[in-house]
Amino acid sequence: MILRALVLALGVAGGLAGSQFPEFSQQYLQRLGGAVDALEDVVADFDASATAVGLDRTGALAQMRGTPFMERRRIDMARTFARYDALRRDLAMLEGEGPFMRAYRLPYMSDPEIARAAWAVYQPAMPLTFAGLSFAGAGALLAGLLGWALLRMLLWPLRRSRGAAGAG
Repeated sequence: MILRALVLALGVAGGLAGSQFPEFSQQYLQRLGGAVDALEDVVADFDASATAVGLDRTGALAQMRGTPFMERRRIDMARTFARYDALRRDLAMLEGEGPFMRAYRLPYMSDPEIARAAWAVYQPAMPLTFAGLSFAGAGALLAGLLGWALLRMLLWPLRRSRGAAGAG
């Protein structure tokens, strides 16, 4: 009886957690778009400065040497370009997709800064959409099955020792 209650509680918790994915993923996507827009301005400004003196991005980065500040700034800009490219690629994969495809493309929602920013403003709510209810059901089923399997594995040695004690 206790096992069933624990599995049910895990299922309910999983359902509640799963039902939040559609809205959280939408918040993440909005933050991702904002980050890409902000980085696009930085990249365009750098590229314009490089072009103004007859350089491309790589050439401009190569000239940023000689002082500790310039070296650090070169490393920072290279990191900014890499992040911009990665976030732009993620946005291209997620933009215009519904919650089911965003779940399928979950690996493209992996930027920790954007996830923290989305989580900081996220307000959990009870979804009344088909997608929200579908994710709630999937979360409940998955958490319930995982909870049941975990509890069975934890209790397995106890069942085996009880059976051996009764046979003796």
